[in-house]
Amino acid sequence: MSERVHIFDTTLRDGEQSPGATMNHNEKVRLARQLERLGVDVIEAGFPAASKGDFEAVQAIARSLEKPIVAGLCRSLPADIERAWEAIKDARRPRIHTFLATSPIHMEFKLGKTPEQVLEMARAAVRTARNFTDDVEFSAEDASRSDREFLARVAEAVIEEGATVVNIPDTVGYAQPQEFGDLIRYLRENVPNADKATFSVHCHNDLGLALANTLAAIDNGARQAEVTLSGIGERAGNCALEQLVMSLNVRRDLHDFETGVDSEQIHPSCRLLSLIIGQGISAYQPIIGRNAFAHESGIHQDGMLKHRQTYEIMTPESIGRAGTDIVLGKHSGRNAIGSKLSELGFSLDEEQKQQVFDAVKTLADKKKRIYDEDMEAIVLEEVYRLKGKYRLRALSVQTGTSGGVPPTAAVVMDVDGEERKLSGFGMGPVDAIYNTICEMVGYRPTQEQFNISAITGGTDAQGEVVVRLAHNGQSAVGRGSDGDIIVACAKAYLNAFNRLGMKEERKWAQL
Repeated sequence: MSERVHIFDTTLRDGEQSPGATMNHNEKVRLARQLERLGVDVIEAGFPAASKGDFEAVQAIARSLEKPIVAGLCRSLPADIERAWEAIKDARRPRIHTFLATSPIHMEFKLGKTPEQVLEMARAAVRTARNFTDDVEFSAEDASRSDREFLARVAEAVIEEGATVVNIPDTVGYAQPQEFGDLIRYLRENVPNADKATFSVHCHNDLGLALANTLAAIDNGARQAEVTLSGIGERAGNCALEQLVMSLNVRRDLHDFETGVDSEQIHPSCRLLSLIIGQGISAYQPIIGRNAFAHESGIHQDGMLKHRQTYEIMTPESIGRAGTDIVLGKHSGRNAIGSKLSELGFSLDEEQKQQVFDAVKTLADKKKRIYDEDMEAIVLEEVYRLKGKYRLRALSVQTGTSGGVPPTAAVVMDVDGEERKLSGFGMGPVDAIYNTICEMVGYRPTQEQFNISAITGGTDAQGEVVVRLAHNGQSAVGRGSDGDIIVACAKAYLNAFNRLGMKEERKWAQL
């Protein structure tokens, strides 16, 4: 029988630390529930000691999930460990995950500790964590650049203290596959009590080797892999969950292992993450990119028509992508739209489905065909959009190249439920809108990012706008989509304002 590899998902912790991937409380809980549906074994919900908001999100996730282990990350400090336990103690299966650097460069320059001091700190951290729970994971940060003999001593010590999982991270993506696989084999052969714990790996992608290193580690005895959806994470990211799972599924002849992941939930999970953080999936992203199952070359098309496996090593259905193309338009009924929503991985109640149905009908009057990406944008816009202080009600813009009148925007919006109207000028239509909104809101944040893209092809495509605003030491990403790109700009700007406002409120609440 195939051996089991446990999938430890850290999208909500390491993934969220990557630039532009910050999620609010409700978004984290929604993604955690999707990860449970995906079938991961462990969800690292966050770093409870990092902030009050992170603590509350981890606590909410711990209380809302039924099946997976919920882990809270903490430094090897008593206060951090206690804070992590407070956040996860209501989970049905809680785990404390504590870490400490073991490489010479980290011990000397970051910790200012000797190896013997680090060894004792590691022991004490696991001992403290075991006072709260039997499920304790210890990570030796920067393990791939650590002295092997010292790393083996640390692993032996933490297992003696009761660690059930020992994680060997390639923290800076430095290792090479053969080297990293050999390190795992060395530890399993030279740590006397290695059989009393599960060895885990957490590989970063700085040299593009995160997947290769993870597979090499599994082939040499690691039985837990720490991954993220779409590979998001610090710097160049982590090993991508979808790449690891499908590599094990497709190449069972080389890697005779199984996971508990429902592969048909892979695409819906990655799409949900993309929608939440406002970052698109590259068309060339393995497994989940738009072009991963696209064939334009005549030779490839001919081969596909004769036998699908000539150019596809897996089916789109195996990762939850549609095998058939349902064309949606103004003549589509509720059943067709409901079927498409289910196909895309959305589980909505009747009221939410009606919201989407009405929005589809409105959009279908403006464009001939509704694509999957249009549907996803509508769901995010109509169902999951942050309900904040500011809401756009109406917008009118005047612009042109003659007449001497500068571009003008007239904005009607709700502020805490109160309707406000104002018009203003700018260098262009978007600038005029943003100037007017800032005047109505009462302050002007710094705009750090502004991106416009088409959700689908064609001149009638919906536009998607992502903006990043910063104010008083806080920053927030806003996203908006609409058939009118100017309206999408206004929606994105107000979405960012709403997120900034929520961050400001949390900041003052902590003072």
